[in-house]
Amino acid sequence: MRISNRYGVRSFARPAWPSRPARAALVASMLLGTSLLTGVGAPSAGAAVAPVNVTVNARAGLATVSDTALGVNHAIWDQYLATHETSDLLRSAGVQMLRYPGGSYADIYHWRDHTAPGGYVAPGTDFDTFMGAARRVGAEPMIIANYGTGTPAEAADWVRYANVTKGYGARYWTVGNENYGNGHYGSAWEADHHPDKSATYYANLVVSYAEAMKAVDPTIKVGAVLTMPANWPDGLTAGNDPGPWNQTVLAIAGPKIDFVDVHWYPGGNAAESLPRTSHITDAVHLLRQQITRYAGPDAGRIGISLTELNVTADGMTSQPAALFLADAYSGLLAAGVFTVHWWNVHNGIGRVSTVAGQTDYGDFGLLSSGTCTPDGSVCEPPVNTPFAAYHGLSMMSRFARSGDQFIRAGSDQPLVSAHAVRRANGEVAVLLVNKDPDNAYPVTIDYAGFAPATGAPTVHTHTNGATAIATGRSGTATSRTLPPYSLTTLVVGPAAAATGVPGAPGQPRASGVTDRGATISWPAATPGASPIAKYEVHRQNGAVSEQIGETTGTTLTVGNLDPGRRYTVNVLTRDTAGRVSWASPPLTFTTGSPAVSGCAVRFATTTDWGNGYVASVDIVNNSGHPVDGWTLTWTWPTSWQRVGSGWSANWEQVGGNVRVTGTDDNRRIPAGGTTNVGFVGEYSGPNVAPTAFRLNGTLCTVN
Repeated sequence: MRISNRYGVRSFARPAWPSRPARAALVASMLLGTSLLTGVGAPSAGAAVAPVNVTVNARAGLATVSDTALGVNHAIWDQYLATHETSDLLRSAGVQMLRYPGGSYADIYHWRDHTAPGGYVAPGTDFDTFMGAARRVGAEPMIIANYGTGTPAEAADWVRYANVTKGYGARYWTVGNENYGNGHYGSAWEADHHPDKSATYYANLVVSYAEAMKAVDPTIKVGAVLTMPANWPDGLTAGNDPGPWNQTVLAIAGPKIDFVDVHWYPGGNAAESLPRTSHITDAVHLLRQQITRYAGPDAGRIGISLTELNVTADGMTSQPAALFLADAYSGLLAAGVFTVHWWNVHNGIGRVSTVAGQTDYGDFGLLSSGTCTPDGSVCEPPVNTPFAAYHGLSMMSRFARSGDQFIRAGSDQPLVSAHAVRRANGEVAVLLVNKDPDNAYPVTIDYAGFAPATGAPTVHTHTNGATAIATGRSGTATSRTLPPYSLTTLVVGPAAAATGVPGAPGQPRASGVTDRGATISWPAATPGASPIAKYEVHRQNGAVSEQIGETTGTTLTVGNLDPGRRYTVNVLTRDTAGRVSWASPPLTFTTGSPAVSGCAVRFATTTDWGNGYVASVDIVNNSGHPVDGWTLTWTWPTSWQRVGSGWSANWEQVGGNVRVTGTDDNRRIPAGGTTNVGFVGEYSGPNVAPTAFRLNGTLCTVN
């Protein structure tokens, strides 16, 4: 979501986009959860802390880093957009993609005459000037076509000018920005002059935009705006739409688009927002699930971009922003998002506070705008002074490079996050994020599937209040002490150079998925110095890999799986000399429920309001005899889901386990009969539906 000073209200003492008080209330009520993760608590300052164990598993492959991974937003109200100093700073930070013309301004911006009626446009920010800046940075452009006050013809003409007339080769074009904020769901900040504000109307017009734009240049990629799961208005249906925004847009526009675009502002203060990076895996999983379910055939081709990201309370220019940026970018890229963009390059001073001993200017920018509070009592440092988030982005460019493969890393301390990548030259880079503002943590690092060199690794460190990243060689690859509120990247060489290693298998696929098994197949690998002996299939269990089978072919049927469980697997190649390849790209699938059972469950959400919902649960007796007394059980997939209250049954939740028992009125279910119960569900993160239910211990079919 967007709040007032991201429109530049305070940035450069210029006319502003109209303020929207109702929107501030909406942001406050719809933040992605308001409580810390259970059990996450910092030790008191100075207290002895237990050593942290980190596992880095080179056999557990995740996504590969794209050449557009590290992005940031440029805005037409930023008078410093095209200065060489700005571009050179962005290039030094490793920026690979620049988004233009700036969030909600995109829906009032007309590129031909470089105007944005109702908003301020700074000199020297037109499209050609932006492209010159992007080229100086060495970054790919991401262009937002005007949906709110524009037309498909205007967008097509922009593509023609950019790629035919000027030869810019701009590949990525999104239709609009946060268009669900047009009043359709009751809150309006996004300009939309169409007579119909529905998701259905937007989706149909996206089809028209895509067809018109690709008629000019068939090589471009066109994206549609979705909402991040568990963020407003996810789950809400309005007007005559057949379903929520994402479902409606995907069902209509899915066959015509190449990617979807989402935004994420987790909200809360630093202590609240930093743990919410743990939501990323489930949020991206739900988004891919929606794409697969609703976008039609070949939905796997549709990518995901996340083009606005920031913290939205204390810590915007101080160390929490750097920690959050590095942690969130890493989690999103590891999950396969092809580009992640910070909001914004420059923005302007907001609420000034002190965070962990450092002045925080409440500015969404990476770089200072040099602005002051309205009364002039506090001013930011000189223009283009890097804020902490800039150093977080710079750390990302040292950690994850194009072509690197993320590999699974895990920590046994919730206040320490760990990420890792494997590089083509054999190196492994490990990013460690200490989110504790007061305590240093000694860390021991264990490697699986990788033997680190014995010499001192290259170490990049950014600490609270530092004005640069410190780089040197020190210590070992297996132990480190992390300063409070710090980012640390270790670049570790292999103990021995790998030669003649076979290639990794191609992208695995799953078929014939049941409640207990699945058939996994993959493209054959390229042999190295020796013939291929076999392929090994490993499943990821946290940061640990467990081999579940092997074969000399390229297909393996695996059994003994748990019903209703999400599995991520990799395939590795082993040759006759014992050399082992990199891990294949990951495959994630979820086992189902039995095709035939003595019971069935129909679990449906009837109303959803963004952090809670009403659920209806039908319990069906498929057996040939009555059930006299019943207990229904399931386990929530995440730690942030719970039953708030229920009816027509006795409800109990212990940890993540739910137990429901019948009342005197419905304890007996006749053969072939059904009883209905319901509850109010609560969630403060992605709401992943349970898929395994047991009635009196019997696993039920789920409809």
